[in-house]
Amino acid sequence: MKRLVVNADDFGYARDVNAGIIEAHTRGILTATTLMANGNAFDDAVRLARDHSELDIGCHLVLVGGRSVVNDGSGLPNSVPELLKALALRRIDPYAELRAQIRKILATGIRPTHLDTHKHTHLAPPVLEAVARLSQEFEIRWVRRPFDFPLSGGRVPFGKRAVSRSLQVLRNNVHQKLTRYGCLTTDYFAGFQLTGHLHTSELLAILETLPEGLTEFMCHPGYCTDELRASPTRLKESRERELEALLATEVRLALEAKGIELARYRDLA
Repeated sequence: MKRLVVNADDFGYARDVNAGIIEAHTRGILTATTLMANGNAFDDAVRLARDHSELDIGCHLVLVGGRSVVNDGSGLPNSVPELLKALALRRIDPYAELRAQIRKILATGIRPTHLDTHKHTHLAPPVLEAVARLSQEFEIRWVRRPFDFPLSGGRVPFGKRAVSRSLQVLRNNVHQKLTRYGCLTTDYFAGFQLTGHLHTSELLAILETLPEGLTEFMCHPGYCTDELRASPTRLKESRERELEALLATEVRLALEAKGIELARYRDLA
């Protein structure tokens, strides 16, 4: 059986991102999303989550960009290199920060079904340890394994393919740590190499080569209005292209033709 969890990152980042995620769920193939506790549109996302109870909600744990939840709104590192430096110098406690983010989400009444991290920072060992502990502590068992299955050609940039291949050296450490804490992961993952470059044709190509088993497909749909254009993110107009792909009739037809079942974490054993 081929099963596919279609997960949108960045729920709560901006209201136009939130609107695109809900559109992708109600009219497209999106089954899950992960919520940013420090997002500017967090309250809007919580309201939308309550109105759309069929959508799986997870935690998009943030250590890069935006404000800290645990340290009175002080700024988090602005980039992954800055985060790695802060971790090395012990200027940031990933467990305390991410625990506060999960507790903020839980306080709304939302019961998260899965965890992932903004910019995949749980590939860094101290963050991985914190995320695995928190998965066990809060009994949120599903944790993202951010290692793409092989993609080639199309609009996948060479640099993205190279980075994806280089990350494979971390695979064993990530799997061992998550297994030790009783975390669950999908069999496969896709979407990293296509971030910012996803069109309907690329999504169709992924469905064509989707392996047997359970796959998470990461995406970043949204609308690009003045709010998003003013935000410090490189993903702007690309979010509308991703939304278009998730809504495409030919994508829905491909799922049916390939016998691919859309899935939610809450329904998985």
